[in-house]
Amino acid sequence: MKKRMVVLLILLPVAAAVVSLFVGRYLIPPQDVLFALFPFLGETSAENLTVVRSLRLPRIIAAAFVGAALSASGTAFQGVFHNPLVSSGLLGVSAGAGFGAALSILIFSVTWASYPFAFLFGLAAVALSYWVARIYKTAPAIMLVLGGTVVSAIFNALISLLKYVADTDRQLPAIVYWLMGSLASVRYQDFWALIPVGAGLVILLLFAWDINVLSMGDRQAKALGVNVRAAKTWIIAGATFATAGAVCLSGVVGWVGLVIPHIGRFLVGNDNRRLLPVSMLVGAGFMIVIDTVSRVIVASEVPLGILTALIGAPFFIYLLKRKKGGGWQA
Repeated sequence: MKKRMVVLLILLPVAAAVVSLFVGRYLIPPQDVLFALFPFLGETSAENLTVVRSLRLPRIIAAAFVGAALSASGTAFQGVFHNPLVSSGLLGVSAGAGFGAALSILIFSVTWASYPFAFLFGLAAVALSYWVARIYKTAPAIMLVLGGTVVSAIFNALISLLKYVADTDRQLPAIVYWLMGSLASVRYQDFWALIPVGAGLVILLLFAWDINVLSMGDRQAKALGVNVRAAKTWIIAGATFATAGAVCLSGVVGWVGLVIPHIGRFLVGNDNRRLLPVSMLVGAGFMIVIDTVSRVIVASEVPLGILTALIGAPFFIYLLKRKKGGGWQA
């Protein structure tokens, strides 16, 4: 990978973050944004300090980690399961996290409880998918995908049940809005979720070569000395922790784990030792841009899931067109 491309990829999320700090419905002069970030340069009002430091900055940090986590998880799953049309929510983590958040809103009617409930139920959903996959041992990868499909269907049905019994004035709107994805309520105290996100991303980067080998098939991986079961377990665990941590921060945001890995492949090819970090950088920049657009495009915020779907769905059609011609690989 050329040094110029490396510099541009690193600058992408940095530039998006800098622009996002200066953009918002609450207009702040550029010099006051700098004063809020660097008090030694000058003084600004308490309102400007609150908007820049307590509202915009934590959202930008969270958006970067969410985009990196979803993109890296999607990249890993596409390689491990030999399918370029799967995403980070393949094993039911998004549906499980959605149910956990909805359940917390129904029980506690407070926002802060949604984060730990979403994280724990996201992990539980993947554990259930893994348990279902062990029913048959002849085709574990296929069974794991099917297990994820079944578990997602169960949790989606439970989400519908919770929406049906929720109070229509307070609880139902909160559940629906969370399921559409948003970073509006993220604060610094919620950054505990970045710990599993960071741990998951480190695991995926450490197993980048194993993902390359597993993408060639289990037999070839065994022939090259890879412990297939252990490698898949670690990779799935890393992707699960990263995705669960991201979803508990942002809610359910689709398409990122599908679209960004393919943009990464277009830039650097299929080698996951390069593809994973590139997907993380592009995903981080993409989510910062999407979150910025969501809070400035209209008077009230547009949920992140709507914007990512508007971009991801046309891209999915493009992928299907390429598949018809046999022009792409996982």
